[in-house]
This record gives sequence, C-alpha cells and structure tokens, in this order.
Amino acid sequence: MTVTDPAPSAPPPSDTAGTVADASLAGFGYQQELRRRMGRYASFAAGFSFISVLTTVFQFFALGYSFGGPRFFWTWPVVLLGQLLVAACFAELAARLPIAGAVYQWAGRLGTPAFGWYAGWIMVIGRIVVVAAAALALQVVLPAVWSGFQFVGGDPSPASTTGAANAALLGLVLLALTTLLNVLDNRVLSAVNTVGVTAEIAGVVLIVTLLATHAERDPGITLHTGGEGGLIAALLVGSFTAAYVLIGFESASEMSEETVNPRRTAPRTTLTALTSSGICGGLLLLGGLIAAPSLTDGRLATEGLSYVLTSTLGDGLGRVLLADVALAVCAATLAIQTSATRMLYSMARDGVLPRSRQLARVPRRTGMPGTAAAVVGVCAALLLLLNLASPQAFLAIGTTCIAMVYLAYAMVTGPMLVRRLRGEWPPPGDDERDELGRPLFSLGRWGLPVNVLAVGYGLFMTVNLSWPRAAVYDPEGGHWYFQWFTVLVLAATVATGAAYRRHRRRASGPAGSVPGPPARERDDRLRP
Repeated sequence: MTVTDPAPSAPPPSDTAGTVADASLAGFGYQQELRRRMGRYASFAAGFSFISVLTTVFQFFALGYSFGGPRFFWTWPVVLLGQLLVAACFAELAARLPIAGAVYQWAGRLGTPAFGWYAGWIMVIGRIVVVAAAALALQVVLPAVWSGFQFVGGDPSPASTTGAANAALLGLVLLALTTLLNVLDNRVLSAVNTVGVTAEIAGVVLIVTLLATHAERDPGITLHTGGEGGLIAALLVGSFTAAYVLIGFESASEMSEETVNPRRTAPRTTLTALTSSGICGGLLLLGGLIAAPSLTDGRLATEGLSYVLTSTLGDGLGRVLLADVALAVCAATLAIQTSATRMLYSMARDGVLPRSRQLARVPRRTGMPGTAAAVVGVCAALLLLLNLASPQAFLAIGTTCIAMVYLAYAMVTGPMLVRRLRGEWPPPGDDERDELGRPLFSLGRWGLPVNVLAVGYGLFMTVNLSWPRAAVYDPEGGHWYFQWFTVLVLAATVATGAAYRRHRRRASGPAGSVPGPPARERDDRLRP
C-alpha cells in the first residue's frame, strides 16, 4: 500500500500525507506543535500576502518615480529576475528541509550552527522592521479614502511631519489587531489571509484594467528620461521600489510545519507567489505611468499611485479601490508578522535566544506561538515611534528592512553554493520523495549557474540598499543618523548578536557553545 493509493480502510490521503510530514519533522529532531491545516491556496496566500503588491507598490511608487522618472519601470523586471534566481534555490531547500524558521534552519544546516544563528538573528530583526514598515503604509491610502483618518491633522503626506505622526498612530492600531490574530487559532489566521489575498488579486485586476482604459499615453513613456540623475541613478535608487516589493516569497516555507504536503506545496507556492506578484506589480507600475494625469506636476513623485487613482477614476471609485488597498496593507502586515513569529519560534525552540522557553511556548488550545507574536508586535510598535522623530524615518525603516532581508538571503544562497561546488548539494544519492511519493523539486543541471547568479545578485543589492546616499536618506540635511541608518542597524544587529553569543558561551562553562538541536542533524542530512 502506498501513500498515493490508500486502501479503503486507510485514512484520507491528506491525513496520511500529514502523518508523513509529521514523521519527516521528527526526523529533524522536532515535535509537531503547530497545527498542520494549511492547504495549497493558504500556503500561496502566505507568500502573496507578504509580498502584497498593492501595499508595497502604493507605498514606494513615489520614491522610484522621483529618482528614476518613467524609466524606473525597467528596474522591475531586473529585480524580479534576480529574486526568481533566489526563489529557485529556496524551492530546492523547501522540498528537502520543510522546517519553520526556513532561513535560520537552511543557513545553519548548509553552513555552521554559528552562521545559521547570525542568519536567523539578522532575519528576525529585519522581519520586525518589515512589520513596522508595512504598518506605516496605511498612511499612504487611508487619508485618501477619508480625511477623517488623518487624526493628527495637517498634511497627510508621509513625508510631512503631521503625516509621519499620523502614520505611526494608524500603524499602532493595526499592529494591535494583527498581534491579536497571531495568538488565535491558525484557522482564523488562514481565513483572514485567504480573504485578503482574494480581495487583493481582484483589486489588482480591476485597477490595472481601469488604468489601461484611462491611458493618457502609450507604454513607450517608460523610455522617457525624467527623474533625478542619469540612467545609473534610475536603476540603483529606482530599484528600491521593486526590491522592497519582491521579498517574503519564502513565507510559504516559514509555514511548512503548518502546511499539508509541505515538501510538494512549499516549493511551488514559493515560486508561484513571486511570479504572480511580479506580473501584478509590473502591470500596476505601467498602469500608473500611462494613466497619470501629468508626469511633470510633481504629484506623482510625492503622492504616487493614490494620486493617479483618485484623479483619473474620480473620488468615488478611486476611494473604493483605495479601501481595497488598505485591506491589502492589513493582510500584508498580518502575514509578515506571522512569518517573523515563526522565525522567532524556530530559533527559540532550539534554545538559542534570550527567554527561549517562553518564546517557544505553544499552548495546545491555540497551536500558535503567542508569546513570540506579542514580542514581534511590541518591537515593531516601538520602531513606529521613530516616525514621530522625523518623516525621514519612513524611508530609513523601509530600506533598512530590505537590506537586512537581502543579506539573510545571501547567507543561505552563499553556503548553498559552497555545497554545490563541493558536490554536496543536492545531497549525493538524493532520492527523497514528497508526501505523495513524487520526486522533489530540483534545478538539475541549472543548479550551479542559478546559484552563482543568485549569490552575486543578493550581495550587489545588499550593498546598493545599504549605501549611505545623502540625497536619498537625508535630503534636507541635519540627520546624519538617517543617512547611515541601514549601516548602523546592521552593525548594531551583528554586534548585539555577538555580545549575546559571547555571554552564552561564558554562561555555558567549558563546553562554550550556544545550544541548538539542528547541529547534530546537519552532517547526517547533507554530507556524503
């Protein structure tokens, strides 16, 4: 009897596959604590909601346009191609290592326990920053839906003092709601994500269609030479928009321990979420450029797509569509917080974080790591308070989180490439099957070139995003800490991590190591 052909008296195939997945998890040294209920669409929703093109394109369109003009559109396919290279590598890993805390687990098992710890630590901090950045996006749309959402009063632009303060207030309210959902049963979480994704997809299709029917110019405008600086500036700074949007596709892998058939589902939904988001986002950018009432009045560089919708489609329909964008922002913040929570939980159950026992606690009643979710929510809320100090915090927070995520990605693709060059990846004699008995996802002979390009792309973008450009991060001057914000946060993250590990080694006595069950499994799984 096989999994794919059960006898009449056997459990349903999904139940059998779930049992196989649970047994696979036990093979990595972990018990099944999270509830395995997510199907293929819910897994796709986790990745698509994290990327959330409606949230992120509306949030960063103005930045890309202000520096690159219409031609910044071409940074989109370049970044999408680069991220697809990374996603393809991740899909191979998701099939063979379907464990929560994907980046942390993958980097640790491909490299060393210490290397994996730093990758996980950087990703945890980066994800918390992403949660804060996503929550701030409500300011881009809600005041345009109804002026009553501008509680602070004054200019609603996120770049203004009053807009920045109001963004922090709206973000705090949203974080309170998403944190609550992250401590409830994952059926509620999946349902909210599914509804949010469905509404977002419908919204993207409707917005793109309406913008295309109200086009003021043809797509050739994307070759126009507007914006600040030359072509290089357009590609480097303008690429921030695409770089910010097209991250989080590995969220399906983060939810592997809650997914039915994770070895088969996670690789496919990882690639599907990124590809579909890339297509939707590219069409949104193009629609905004061809339908904008003006490309030269300055509003596209300050108000972005919200200006296009309300000016082109009228206040009534424009506001309805912006309300759908607001729903996408809420779903995205929820999905990102969920992903950050799973990373924190995965590290905590290995005992490698402060207060690990509390952070790894999963009540049987909910099957959710509620303490970890609360910590992520509180830390993100504290970051929002930076917006009260200066409107420039909006951009600093956004680009910092992207740089940290890109660096963590490179800390996976890098050791993966080393393994390939040694002939250790995919594992020699790799004949594992998914829960339905089918071959695992594999890049085959394309694995090495794809991996090489993924590493090069990831390192280049990390440097590009972290580069302390005064014209980008401190255009008004007087805020040197915002100009160097990304570099400072990265340095502080690594230094804090090193200090904690040194403290743990001293506290551990002669053994001198930070604990972590995966260390024993690594060589058995990946070496000949």
